[in-house]
Amino acid sequence: MVADSKLPLQSSNNVNTKASKTIEETYQKKTQLEHILLRPDTYIGSIEQHTQRLWVYENDEMVHRDIKYVPGLYKIFDEILVNAADNKQRDPSMDSIKVVIDAEQNLISVYNNGDGVPVEIHQEEKVYVPELIFGHLLTSSNYDDNVKKTTGGRNGYGAKLTNIFSTEFVIETADGKRQKKYKQVFKNNMGSKTEPVITKCKEGENWTKVTFKPDLAKFNMTHLEDDVVALMRKRVFDLAGCLGKTVKVELNGKRIAVKSFLDYVNLYLSAASKNKSEPLPRISEKVNARWEVCVSLSEGQFQQVSFVNSIATIKGGTHVDYVTNQISNYVMNAVNKKNKNANVKAHNVKNHLWVFVNALIDNPAFDSQTKETLTLRQSSFGSKCELPEDFLKKVAKSGVVDNLLQWAEFKHSKDLKKTDGTKSGSIRGIPKLDDANEAGGRNSDKCTLILTEGDSAKSLAVAGLSVVGRNHYGVYPLRGKLLNVREASHKQLMENAEIQNLKRILGLQQNKEYTDVKSLRYGHLMIMTDQDHDGSHIKGLLINFIHSFWPSLLKVKSFMVEFITPIVKATRKVNKQEEELCFYTMPEYQAWKESLGTNAKSWRIKYYKGLGTSTGPEGKKYFKDIDKHMKEFVWEGDMDGDAIELAFSKKKIEARKNWLRQFEPGTHLDHNEKLINYSDFINKELILFSMADLQRSIPSMVDGLKPGQRKILFCAFKRNFVHEAKVSQFSGYVSEHSAYHHGEQSLCSTIVGMAQDFVGSNNINLLRPGGQFGTRNQGGKDAASARYIFTNLTTITRYLFRKDDDGLLNYLNEDGQSIEPSWYVPVIPMVLVNGSEGIGTGWSSYIPNYNPRDIVANVRRLLNGEPMEPMHPWYRGFKGTIEKTASKESGVTYTISGIVEEVDETTLKITELPIRRWTQDYKEFLESVITANDSFIKEFKQYSDDRTVHFEVFMTEENMMLAKQEGLMKKFKLTTTVSTSNMHLFDSRGMIKKYDTPEEILDEFYHLRLEFYEKRRKHMLDTLELELLKMDNKVRFILDVVKGNIIVNNRKRADLFLELQEKGFTPFPKKTKAVEVAVAGDIDHEGEPELSPEATRASDYDYLLSMAIGTLTLEKVQELCSDRDKLEHEVEELRKHTPKSLWLKDLEELEKQLDEQDQADLEAEEENSKNRAKGGVAGKKARRPVASKNPKKVNKKDDPQVSEASEISSTTAMEAEKAPAVVKPKGRAGAKKKTKKDDSDDDDDDNDDFDIPDLRERLAKHNIDSSPDHSADMETEMFQEPAGKKGPAKRAAATKKNPVISLSESIGEINISDGELEVVEPAPAATKKGGRKPAAPKAGKPPAAAKKRGPAAGKQQKLLTQMLKPATEAEGSGISPEKKVRKMRASPFNKKSGSVLGKTSSSSLSSMPEIESDDDEEVAVVVEPRARPQRANRTKTTYVVSDSETEEEVNDDSDFEEDED
Repeated sequence: MVADSKLPLQSSNNVNTKASKTIEETYQKKTQLEHILLRPDTYIGSIEQHTQRLWVYENDEMVHRDIKYVPGLYKIFDEILVNAADNKQRDPSMDSIKVVIDAEQNLISVYNNGDGVPVEIHQEEKVYVPELIFGHLLTSSNYDDNVKKTTGGRNGYGAKLTNIFSTEFVIETADGKRQKKYKQVFKNNMGSKTEPVITKCKEGENWTKVTFKPDLAKFNMTHLEDDVVALMRKRVFDLAGCLGKTVKVELNGKRIAVKSFLDYVNLYLSAASKNKSEPLPRISEKVNARWEVCVSLSEGQFQQVSFVNSIATIKGGTHVDYVTNQISNYVMNAVNKKNKNANVKAHNVKNHLWVFVNALIDNPAFDSQTKETLTLRQSSFGSKCELPEDFLKKVAKSGVVDNLLQWAEFKHSKDLKKTDGTKSGSIRGIPKLDDANEAGGRNSDKCTLILTEGDSAKSLAVAGLSVVGRNHYGVYPLRGKLLNVREASHKQLMENAEIQNLKRILGLQQNKEYTDVKSLRYGHLMIMTDQDHDGSHIKGLLINFIHSFWPSLLKVKSFMVEFITPIVKATRKVNKQEEELCFYTMPEYQAWKESLGTNAKSWRIKYYKGLGTSTGPEGKKYFKDIDKHMKEFVWEGDMDGDAIELAFSKKKIEARKNWLRQFEPGTHLDHNEKLINYSDFINKELILFSMADLQRSIPSMVDGLKPGQRKILFCAFKRNFVHEAKVSQFSGYVSEHSAYHHGEQSLCSTIVGMAQDFVGSNNINLLRPGGQFGTRNQGGKDAASARYIFTNLTTITRYLFRKDDDGLLNYLNEDGQSIEPSWYVPVIPMVLVNGSEGIGTGWSSYIPNYNPRDIVANVRRLLNGEPMEPMHPWYRGFKGTIEKTASKESGVTYTISGIVEEVDETTLKITELPIRRWTQDYKEFLESVITANDSFIKEFKQYSDDRTVHFEVFMTEENMMLAKQEGLMKKFKLTTTVSTSNMHLFDSRGMIKKYDTPEEILDEFYHLRLEFYEKRRKHMLDTLELELLKMDNKVRFILDVVKGNIIVNNRKRADLFLELQEKGFTPFPKKTKAVEVAVAGDIDHEGEPELSPEATRASDYDYLLSMAIGTLTLEKVQELCSDRDKLEHEVEELRKHTPKSLWLKDLEELEKQLDEQDQADLEAEEENSKNRAKGGVAGKKARRPVASKNPKKVNKKDDPQVSEASEISSTTAMEAEKAPAVVKPKGRAGAKKKTKKDDSDDDDDDNDDFDIPDLRERLAKHNIDSSPDHSADMETEMFQEPAGKKGPAKRAAATKKNPVISLSESIGEINISDGELEVVEPAPAATKKGGRKPAAPKAGKPPAAAKKRGPAAGKQQKLLTQMLKPATEAEGSGISPEKKVRKMRASPFNKKSGSVLGKTSSSSLSSMPEIESDDDEEVAVVVEPRARPQRANRTKTTYVVSDSETEEEVNDDSDFEEDED
């Protein structure tokens, strides 16, 4: 035994081997006949009995049941039957097949009346042809594969196999052509044969009959069993169905009642419909002479009945796949279109189909001799079966789509059950969950789960838990907005961690009906979100989540609750006690605010935009009064469910549109009510989010801007954004000054989008791209990070959005902050110029770009009373074609085509792509074609750059010809379409409206814009007339002072005001803000000094009293009179203008800018072409020329829209850092000064209340207020938002530390004339407190004399105040306004200070930051030191160059009080 255990494993061959066997006995050679009999399964299949569920024909019907049969026996019968059917292909006149199955006699015969077998001796084989093909193996007429045949025979076995497995096999045939009959009998498995008997027959008599007796012993059978006979009968019916009405098929002398393939299919469907309430559908189609298809429904498992050349392919094959794939793909798309969440695949569809196919295929190939599966490739079928659209539509409507939707829903529900929760005591593995201690226990119904909006809100809730305890309260933070489960795909639901976690935390079970909460881990679900629109949306999504899966839970009392927090708090101190009011909606707060009237001043307001604004103590305070803050949702009926579906179901799109159309401004939910029904929440709170979402997504018809874009443009105008700044910095400015409440990244993307100028983006970019803002290579996705790129306003922007209109707009107010207007009024409708695309709640919008010149031309036509010309899409820089291809009532469709040229017989050149088909995407498309199996491209080369497209594609001549036949545009995907059928916009009233044509948009815009030109004309006239009145008063005042009628000096201000009133001088009240409550974080109110009532009245005459002493001269009177005459002339000119002429003038100026833009494009194109000609790809030089950091100054006469402030406004912070510092004259005393505005504002600063910016620019030419008598204006608020400044925070901080004096006070005034540069230096300061007195003017000496300062004779002086923005004189400072000049020279404070004034001037001196002492830096503007008072007890002085008007609003030195030392 031990020895045996060590032996290796023995095979059965070793066991069966006998030592006595000889080599000859071991290795044998068999004849083919012997091999077939020895190994029959190779040829006819198994000879053992099988049990299989098959269709059989019995009792005059098809029956699907389990049968016992021998596949080999069935196969030898089928071979003879298929031979008979094949004869129909050889002889189309054949019209009869007769089959006899005699089970008792074990006899089967098959007869057909097609052409008989030729009764003739084969010259090579020396036997008769019938004997050759029925009695000799490997003989066939199907060996020539060059001949396409649609018969079943192929390998030369066929009927011989039947002969071999029969005890008797008789072949009879009549050859009418040779008039011979032939009969021969084979016996003993084709082992013996008789001599053929040949007799005569009639001419034209043709038939063949095969009779055989199966050798049942070889199939382990004794007789033909019933199951086998039933299967054979069914096979005869198969033949009748395949051959159709042209062949009469008889079985046992009785004709089969199947005359077509559809009749045959009906046998199956009738039998399958027996136990169904409705019969199965049948959709049949005879596609062509070779293909017949019928489709019905199956229950979860694919079924097929198919034939190839009358051979029953019971396992299908490539022909079935060919047909089924077409049906499956079509139905799959139909199902997924109907329900995008179904996520049905083609194989899912296949499982619901029952397909019947009857095909004739050239030279078919099968997997084996049993021919159960067709393996021939589809390309070799010899014919096509392309199912028509109508047939596929009928299949989709047959019920298969509904079946698949039900199946998908069932499958999804089954999968979701896997994620069900349970009522367990504790849960582990859910991050950030603070579970209630009693959750999942016997007191779980008393527990409340608080769902918060983010982690910061969770912190507030956790602070509140210290009040209510953790036993019955759990907290779980949501990561933003929950998925809309009603429209989510199964994959999304299964992969959404938050939904799975909520089910686990609450213990929810899929599809369970809840009547109470006892089976849940929590009895209440509390939603705690921000009080803004997005917070309302999160509440709605949570309600939608529960309603979609567990609608019964919403009916359970107090299950769903919300926790509300104030959005606004108003506080004030009364008798040293703080009084607090809370408001939960903005309309509620607005109503309270209006009710206060003038009593609002004592209240301080704080806005709580998010839960994160509240402090921990405030959170505890909320939870102490939890009953007040907790509101319960209640179910009042089906209308609540309908309301939820209305808001979140895609099936309710039209109803949702009507819902939004009926929205009334001011709608809000009353939070004083304890109970809130779901329909009220949807209709009064959630609708506010939907409207806000819509407004964010769809632009206004008037200015073509969405709110985010409008905020950006507003801030660019407010900042006077002519010098470039980083996009990241500008986005911060926009957030601060326009109450932008969304992500910084989104804002930066919008800024980048407004600056893009590549083909397919903007026709007119309102911002300038400084850096990589994206190219047509990736459609803008290749833009650099916002911290690397710069931007500023383009010159053309102010020609589209005129300054003259700014004062007429309706500016909005948010959080107590004045922000952008409802809309701007451009000269032409920008929504047509740059197009638009967006998707909001209920609506989407798409508007193509149009040519601004076409729009201008149509505006002119409207102004002239002429009809408009139709406009067509146009994209700047696009070289392809845009053709109108279809017109419908809903809109026009255009085909946009690229450019492809044939270089030679094998090469194509593609030089333009359709709009918004980007170069990189197209390159990937070409690469995918090359790597495909059936690629028609050999190779391609790319020569494209950031501006142009250039591909060269190489093909074979044959593929080139095929591509040209199909169409190069189509083959290379060089066309796309755009339509005007979806042009939705907000009109001027804020209502959503559909426009059918661009002309309709322009027509509506025209009438609105014309009204604004009338308003502009009236406003300008009123302003100019006020200016005239003010000038008259100034002239009177100066004359009265000069004559001594009014004594100004050494008088009380109050007496002086009374005298001015008595003498009839017109008061010009400053524009004061309405009484507003103080708002926390309000930049417009921050740090504003409160003016006393007396000061406010006093300021009415500041336009007179603030004039410098030097202006109280007769020369000034003459100058004012001259200016008055000019102003009167301007008024007269303006009166002659009509609104239409004003518009025409604007159009002319706009067209000049368009000419410049086109010229710049042309130059860029030429430069690009030169670079390409040199062989290199154009680089940065080929880009459109961009403005330099210091743009060339534009003449105001030529460019009325560019103010002097624009010309000399500050450079970027980066430039400021590079600017050389100016040495301070140390110890220079002086009162704290208010920084002066530039000359563009100084002209008539008292008139800011009435003035519009363009007017001040024009009046600046008159030089009517070179005196600093307009300092009072600095207390008033500009009508137009002032331009921004660089680094306001830094300067504001500096002003709080140190007194500030103007640059002009410290270094004098600069006079530029005839190429010389002179500095006007003020007199040295006295030691007297409260400011210094001006020194008496010295006699004029030659300018070269350094110490003798006087006016430059014969030179027209331009003061430093016209180049810089110096600080204004402090009230009562007494500095002389006389223009005293001297030559500039080197500073004695720094010997290295070679004058670099020229450099500083060219880059705008006003761009300099704080001027601080630094001995190591160069001096830009210096003066000679003079005697100064002692420095003891003097405060440090900081020198500030003001570069914008915004500083007035931020700095604390906005009043005129003097700093006392």
